Amino acid sequence: MSKFVIIKILGGIIVKSTGIVRKVDELGRVVIPIELRRNLNIDVKDALEIFIEGEHIILKKYAPACIFCGQAKDVEVFKGKNICPACLQDLKS
Repeated sequence: MSKFVIIKILGGIIVKSTGIVRKVDELGRVVIPIELRRNLNIDVKDALEIFIEGEHIILKKYAPACIFCGQAKDVEVFKGKNICPACLQDLKS
C-alpha cells in the first residue's frame, strides 16, 4: 500500500500532511506520535514553542536564542538572559 503525501503552502511555508489524526483530550492535550517525535528529534521533557498562523497551530522544538541577534548556536545565560558568545563579547568590551 503506497502512502500519499499532501503538500500545501501555508503562509509561505510548505507543509506536508502525515495522514495522522489525533483527538484533543479533556485537558486540551494532543499526543504527538512517536514516529514524528523520532523524526524531529523531540525527546521527553523537550520544550515546544507554539505559534498561531491564521487558523493553524504550529509547534516547533524550542531552541533558546540570543536576545540581541537571534542566533541559537552556543547560547549562554548571562544575568538571566540568553546571549551568544559574539554579543557577550560586545557587552564586555
